[in-house]
Amino acid sequence: MEYYVAYLLMPCLLWWSINLLWRPSSWKFGYGGNRLPPGPRPLPIIGNILELGDKPHQALAKLSKLYGPVMMIKLGAITTIVISSPEAAKEALQKNDQLLCGRQIPDTIKASGHHAESVVWLPASDKWKQLRKVCTVQMFSAHKLDAGQLLRRKKVDELVSFVHQSCRRGHCVDIGKAAFTTVLNLISNTLFSVDLANHDEGSSQEFRNLVWGVMEETGKPNMSDFFPALRWFDLQGARRRISGYFSRLAIFGGMIEERTQVRASMIDSSPSNDVLDSLINLNESGELSRHEIKSLLLDLFVAGVDTSTSSLEWAMAELLHNLEKIARAHEELDRVVGGNGGTLQEPDIARLPYLQAIVKETLRLHPPVPFLIPHKAESDVEMCRFLLPRHTQVLVNVWAMGRDPSIWPDPDSFMPERFLGREIDFKGRDFELIPFGTGRRICPGMPLAYRMVHLILASLLRSFDWKLEQGVRPEEMDMTEKFGITLQKATPLRAIPMEV
Repeated sequence: MEYYVAYLLMPCLLWWSINLLWRPSSWKFGYGGNRLPPGPRPLPIIGNILELGDKPHQALAKLSKLYGPVMMIKLGAITTIVISSPEAAKEALQKNDQLLCGRQIPDTIKASGHHAESVVWLPASDKWKQLRKVCTVQMFSAHKLDAGQLLRRKKVDELVSFVHQSCRRGHCVDIGKAAFTTVLNLISNTLFSVDLANHDEGSSQEFRNLVWGVMEETGKPNMSDFFPALRWFDLQGARRRISGYFSRLAIFGGMIEERTQVRASMIDSSPSNDVLDSLINLNESGELSRHEIKSLLLDLFVAGVDTSTSSLEWAMAELLHNLEKIARAHEELDRVVGGNGGTLQEPDIARLPYLQAIVKETLRLHPPVPFLIPHKAESDVEMCRFLLPRHTQVLVNVWAMGRDPSIWPDPDSFMPERFLGREIDFKGRDFELIPFGTGRRICPGMPLAYRMVHLILASLLRSFDWKLEQGVRPEEMDMTEKFGITLQKATPLRAIPMEV
């Protein structure tokens, strides 16, 4: 990995690192008379960094089988607890929610300054509560979501129209790109009443590359996180790269300014009454600053677009990898939607249990954020008979929990049927399946993601049959994961649509 170059500067940190690693709160014998969680023995200075590999979620899942569902590792100077079972996750995120609700902020996010006003990265402070409330009231309440049904249907109809054109031309469809464009325009219309991309142009791919760049740089191992004294050297170039991504995503300031000028020039015209208008109203009343609005919009875009897109691409990939599942989904859609004039509407989702099972199974196998967003202990925490010292980073490996054979029979197989007749969902109550987190740090955009993912997936399945590119057989599909703060499919999914 590219962080090996940092070893050149390690001698100057020798005394400091050894002092951190071997102080009286010893690794083996515990802290304050309590035993620390078990874990692999760390190497001097670097700790367990070398054991992460390029897919840390998988590497740590294997280690947890040896050391247990509450495991302790050292990542340079950072003490990290890895949680890999529903029982431990429930104790951490429900029983100790208040003590473990802090955030371990990556250096890349600090470099951009985004963490100071981000609903994702702020501590659970009054400012965070205010931003969280704004998200819920202005965008994710049941009333707001119901009011946006026609808009979502319109954007999905545009996607179906684009796929129909590709079908007539005999062209392959890049599923991830098409889904990204749809989700991007759906969110941009909700926020600004404008499209930001077109299915026939490359604009969405450029925006997608920027969003993935932020996710990749934020999630991958970084020497500046493991050894804070090295952050100014930016040995991996992560600060430089993410600063470039954020500068190119800085479109929201211009949109705010333009809308403000339009509002000031209006006499009899009515405002757009979209989310941006609501946020500007809050700014004018002194409840939100311009910087807070820009940070909030950036959070909504980057997190909302990327996670929904990756879930849709993984769902279609698993279905094309298991063609018999598509046939069952078609049968259910024909039976339920066929009697409704053939037009799929959001209320139909509640009557599509197999479609819901497909989404749940996709999120089990491919959680959008495999470790959730890193938590941090705000004080010493007693948990599962262990003591977690203050400032400990806490990673909840939901990817490992989704692959645990003691919870899920045949865990590596795609079997939506396992959810039929089973009262389990992904809304934070059932700790076997918490891809969006739980407790006070649960993803605020989950209600919108739920509607978007089900509606788009159902429309793609309802309107078309699908087959892989010429010469590719289902068993030969590349299902490799690409790791960042979110999990993406390493090889884009390209499929040929056929008229039903």
